[in-house]
Amino acid sequence: MQLFYNPNITESATSFVFDKEESKHIIKVLRKKEGDVLHVTNGAGFLFKTEITIASDNKCTVKINSFEKQETPKFRLHLAVAPTKMNERYEWFLEKATEIGIQEITPIICEHSERKVIKTDRFQKILESAMKQSLHYYLPKLNEPIAFKEFVKTQKSGQLFIAHCEETDKKSLKNELKTNEDVTMLIGPEGDFSVNEIQIALENHFIPVSLGTTRLRTETAAIVACHSVVFKNEA
Repeated sequence: MQLFYNPNITESATSFVFDKEESKHIIKVLRKKEGDVLHVTNGAGFLFKTEITIASDNKCTVKINSFEKQETPKFRLHLAVAPTKMNERYEWFLEKATEIGIQEITPIICEHSERKVIKTDRFQKILESAMKQSLHYYLPKLNEPIAFKEFVKTQKSGQLFIAHCEETDKKSLKNELKTNEDVTMLIGPEGDFSVNEIQIALENHFIPVSLGTTRLRTETAAIVACHSVVFKNEA
């Protein structure tokens, strides 16, 4: 099944029109025609089965024949990950985390962050593409970048974890995770969190955890954390 995305469709709609870019892709590239069926999600859990009524490469119009809603996950995974020095690595993380099943992502700017300015427009498109490719009907929420110290003070619910490389007392993530509970996880930059940041996180009730016995890159650590939480909740 090929999945399309349109955030403006609601369960009360009977038809809708794709924008010019998507219309051109559907008609010119995919060579779809009137009567062809398209599966569309709005990123809010709904899958719509539609039929092309006007095969225009400017305004491809479809009617909605039926829809269904995917079950809402029983937990919410929020990864707060420092931007990587090389943008491509962060984009890789975004794509794979979406495929695995993440609900929310926040870029956090840390003391050791080498990249402190990022643009989220491209990141958003990567999330949308990964959602469609992996046939998810929920689009992860991408927040604007925020300073580490501001972020940790706003997170108070669910399980709170910080993964760092300092040789201090840390718990194993796999032993700490509980099923059907929201999780917020902090993943630091290439230079790791500063000692001061780790202390601030602990003061705000984040539990220090280990993701294994080896030292992981930022994007790898984020994927390991993502998969661990999803896998635990599928068991």
